[in-house]
Order: sequence, then C-alpha cells, then structure tokens
Amino acid sequence: MQSRLDILCKVCSILCFVFLQSRLDILCKVCYTYYATFALQKQIAYFTQGGDAVKTLIPELRKMNKLSQEELAVAVGVTRQTITSIEVGKYTASLALAYKIAKYFDKAIEDVFDFSEVEEL
Repeated sequence: MQSRLDILCKVCSILCFVFLQSRLDILCKVCYTYYATFALQKQIAYFTQGGDAVKTLIPELRKMNKLSQEELAVAVGVTRQTITSIEVGKYTASLALAYKIAKYFDKAIEDVFDFSEVEEL
C-alpha cells in the first residue's frame, strides 16, 4: 500500500508535464512541507524518547561487583553524572568510554551494551 506522500509526489511528477511551473511549485511546496513536518515529528520523538538509547548492563554489573557509580566513574575517568546518564539512557557512551567500561568489568563491549534497539541509518 502506498503512502499518501508517495501518491502526492507521483502526482507532482505527472503534473509537471500538464500544468505550468507555478502550479508545480505549489505542489512541490506541499511535498516539501509534508517531508519537513514528518522529519520534525521524527526528530522531536527521537529527542523526547532519549534518542537511540543503548541499553546497558552497567547497573547490574556494578551491583554484582558492589561498586558505586562514583567508583566506576573514577575508574574510567568520567564524572558520576556521566555514568548515571549512560545507565538511564540519556547519553550513549563513546566507543572509547564503552571500551573502558567493558574492560573494567573484563567483558566485551557487546556484553555490557545492547545495541539491538538502535536504528540503522
């Protein structure tokens, strides 16, 4: 089933041959507006839902090792707030930080961070 946007854009391309350029501009502006609105809605949803939050096992690993957020933060060279943000999904660790955290727990990055729900580009 085709989306309304696909149908509308096909109509735009067909009308290119039928109507004057000014009418085509109006229809293309409709397509552009639709695309822009869609993109903004996706972006708003992305940021309000925490983006492509990577799930992490850091809280469980910390509890198993009787380790506080502060102790882990000092061990890997970041602030406690950074560890908190990673744990709740507000921040995704850089590759270097993810490596440090995984190495601290003597695990592979994939064993500490779950990338299964991250959208591919």
